[in-house]
Order: sequence, then C-alpha cells, then structure tokens
Amino acid sequence: MSAGITIRQLTNEYCKQITDLILHIQQVEFNVPIKLEDQPDLLDIETNYLQDGGGFWGAFHNGELVGTIALLHIGQHAGAIRKMFVKQAFRGKELGIAQQLFDTLLEDCKHKAITDVYLGTVDILKAAHRFYERNGFVREPKESLPSYFPFMRPDTVFYHLVVNKS
Repeated sequence: MSAGITIRQLTNEYCKQITDLILHIQQVEFNVPIKLEDQPDLLDIETNYLQDGGGFWGAFHNGELVGTIALLHIGQHAGAIRKMFVKQAFRGKELGIAQQLFDTLLEDCKHKAITDVYLGTVDILKAAHRFYERNGFVREPKESLPSYFPFMRPDTVFYHLVVNKS
C-alpha cells in the first residue's frame, strides 16, 4: 500500500464525505448532469450496498477521503461496480489509489463467489475507460448486458469482467 493511503470499508457515518467527493467530481470536474437526488444510494450506504452482500470502500490520505469504489451485489454470482472516483490531486499511477480500490473490490468478489462484474460509465471519462481495459474489462454494447444489470441514467459506456477465481 502507498505511504499514507489506507483503504477501508465505509458505512453511513461517511455519507457526507462520500457525497461531497463524488458530486464535486461529477458536477464540477466533468460536468455530468447528475444530482444527489438522482443518486439516493449515497444517502444510505449500508442499505444500498452492504446489506445485500456488496461493499463500499474508501481511500484515505491522512484522514481525508480521497477515493471511493462500491460493489452492488446483483445476484446470479454477479456484481456491478459503482461510485469509483478519486479526487483529482490523488489520481495517477504514483499513488495507485484507483488500483488499490479496484484490487480491494476484486478480492471481495472472489471471497463472495462473484464471477462476473459489470459497470456503466459515461463517454467523457476516457481515463477511466483506459483503467478498466488495463484491468481486463471488455467493452460491451448495452443490449448484451444481463437483464438484472441496474442501469444508471447517465451511463452510455458499459464493461464486463470475468473474475478469476484463483
């Protein structure tokens, strides 16, 4: 783990920090037309992610939340990645925060026998696309995703990863 970075499971006690981080990145940095009202899951992490076998993790630097990733358990030995965001000043390979968050989620999938992971994102997030592809995700047309995949309104690009059980 990088110096000064810790990854830990998040609960409702972090909802304010989570929403502040995510909304700033979505609305200010990338101009994605999404509001908190469109993402009520952020107001109750425990019910929306943890209760059904998913997870929500945060990366902390000196006590500050600087990154998040979530796993929504969607049944059929599958999960959907949600809320993967890293604060601008903490992005890049130097600290490797996105990779640490993703590796934490992937380990959790293996422990929970989740064999397929899906995600949706927006076209403008090109660096995110490259990150997912470097980590083995394959871009999929929306029509090929399973019927139980929970679509988010702004998402236009979709990926699938078969999780290696070893």
